[in-house]
Amino acid sequence: MAKKTYHCQFFLTLTPDLKKYIRGKLRGHKLTMSDQILSLDKLDKKTEVLGVFVDSKIDKKVFAALPKLKLVLTLSTGFDHIDMREAKRRGVVVCNVPTYGSNTVAEFAIALTLAVNRKLYHCFKRVKEGQYDYHGLRGSDLQGKTIGVLGTGKIGAKFIQMVRGFETEILAFDAFPNKQLAENFGFRYVPLSMLLKKSDILSLHLPLLDSTKHIINKKAIKKMKPGVIIINTARGGLIDSEALVWGLKQNIIGGAGLDVLEGEDLLEDTLKLLNVDCSSDETRLSLMNNMLIDHPNTIVSPHNAFNTHEAVRRIIDTSIDNFKAFHLGNIQNEVK
Repeated sequence: MAKKTYHCQFFLTLTPDLKKYIRGKLRGHKLTMSDQILSLDKLDKKTEVLGVFVDSKIDKKVFAALPKLKLVLTLSTGFDHIDMREAKRRGVVVCNVPTYGSNTVAEFAIALTLAVNRKLYHCFKRVKEGQYDYHGLRGSDLQGKTIGVLGTGKIGAKFIQMVRGFETEILAFDAFPNKQLAENFGFRYVPLSMLLKKSDILSLHLPLLDSTKHIINKKAIKKMKPGVIIINTARGGLIDSEALVWGLKQNIIGGAGLDVLEGEDLLEDTLKLLNVDCSSDETRLSLMNNMLIDHPNTIVSPHNAFNTHEAVRRIIDTSIDNFKAFHLGNIQNEVK
């Protein structure tokens, strides 16, 4: 019996060598690839397999535009960009990449922690502008500080393992505590309120769920130790952007290292917002994000924590394996 040929469509920003790699792996199937974020006008109605990254939203309109869709491959661990209820209703299988390099994101979280804590951006900027002077750039030692970790899954656990090397005290919060992990790495699980109160540095490693959305809000920030540094390499929606701006203005938050922002797809140049009605939620969110980017005590990177040569190759390989398993009738890494 001849093997079935699938119509596949991928919306991914990839270098030419990676495109060639994917095409080689999917040889025998009809594949189109776009460097752009998914948009309705670029969808092929014949598509049976859709590959996307987290910047492409798969909502009811997308599902309706793809009547033959059977499989969504998200080249990510998170899947909050996909309407899972609609996928289930239509019988569309969704597969993700459960882990592609816990160390990859954890290393980036460490990098942001050091960059904010030691004012590295301002150090580089000052010297490049011709001023070789360290005054006003004093940071703090990590040694002896209390590190609060929200979420102790694979990435959170790896972050804990790494930050231990700085001789810190580590506290953690997780809805499902891993007692063996705590024993192995020498940290304590505590209630969220205590974590907020005690932490000098707070690093977020949670999935974005209804229960975790805006877990860092104005009420939570009011409980924090003055001068706390917040690091987020997980999902932007974990933090209420407006509350974070408020916390920075009140000097409760001493700094923030953010690889993700709430509503990243809404980001616009601040100048474009000047003549826009700021009463809409989307416009206000975009304005808050621009204020976070411009704030002197923040470092914002463009969702880059995953982006290493090794991790990207693992993401692609796992996604291709997910497709091949589906093709053979042995679904793996299905999101349910």
